[in-house]
Amino acid sequence: MNYGISVLFRAIPLLMALFCFGYGLFVYEYGTDPGKFVAGPVVFSLGMICIALFSTAATIIRQIINTFGMVSRYALPALGYLSALLTVIIGIHIMESPDTSSFVAGHVICGVGLITACVATTATSSTRFTMITVNSKKTDHDVPPEAFTRAQGLTLIAIAGLIALAAWIWAFWLLANSGHGSKYFVAGHVMIGLACICTSLIALVATIARQIRNIFSPTEREIWPIMVLIMGSLCVIWGIILILATANAASGATGYIMIGLGLVCFSISSKVILLSKIWRHEFKLSNRIPLIPIFTALTCLFLSAFLFEMGSVHGYYFVPARVLAGLGGICFTLFSIVSILESGTSSK
Repeated sequence: MNYGISVLFRAIPLLMALFCFGYGLFVYEYGTDPGKFVAGPVVFSLGMICIALFSTAATIIRQIINTFGMVSRYALPALGYLSALLTVIIGIHIMESPDTSSFVAGHVICGVGLITACVATTATSSTRFTMITVNSKKTDHDVPPEAFTRAQGLTLIAIAGLIALAAWIWAFWLLANSGHGSKYFVAGHVMIGLACICTSLIALVATIARQIRNIFSPTEREIWPIMVLIMGSLCVIWGIILILATANAASGATGYIMIGLGLVCFSISSKVILLSKIWRHEFKLSNRIPLIPIFTALTCLFLSAFLFEMGSVHGYYFVPARVLAGLGGICFTLFSIVSILESGTSSK
């Protein structure tokens, strides 16, 4: 990877963060539709995921181009965790308002903060990324002395696992209280999608950490990608069921957001599939895997375009249309990350 390409791949997450921040503020400030008080803050918060993805991208690229120092080792993951903490704090602050819009937006933003924390954990697990290429050429399973210790590796996976567990518990608590109003129904279903993304990131963290420790097994080569694909499929199918089977069309429109969150899971799967397939094997299609997040990003944007048109007739499509545009930005950011992984692990 030359320096110019490295700058481009680091710029993409920042540009997508700028898009989410700018578009979120624009939606919040412009127009009279009440949905802007949900869509604006939520789209803005998606920019925090992009910041955490930037920390992951910079962590890996700096190792590839040999500019990774002690400051970068700690500052870049810290940037991701700081973004996550700030997102959760903002979400809690918004939840303090008694209106329905603030309730939904606050819970969703807190869920976005949980995803951001998982992404920051991915950045932390990537601080010794270049060892993956070295270990992949070996035939043994001896743990290199410079790799993560067993406790460190388990801690990284446990952090992602606990965050995902918190998201699932939060989601089902909201759904259990859906009888108290539609705001619980909407927030609960979106939180299900966010929990699926957190669960998908467990697979990514585990894949990276265990390959760095040189203990990645042939069974894991199949299990982790399947796990992420299941999460993405669950989101998409659940979303379709919501759209087709929910009596209240306004609540059913939440299904489009779940479909978008499922597409983000599929984007994450590209990273897990790439790392799994090239582990001690030749995978001729490795340079085609970055197309997956490109397709998911385009799907989000095309679906958003249709919802914009539908929103001119039915106002309840206002929020899904805007949120899907932001999720498209997340998918395109993941294209940058998987391209970096492909470059960093390529044998060419």
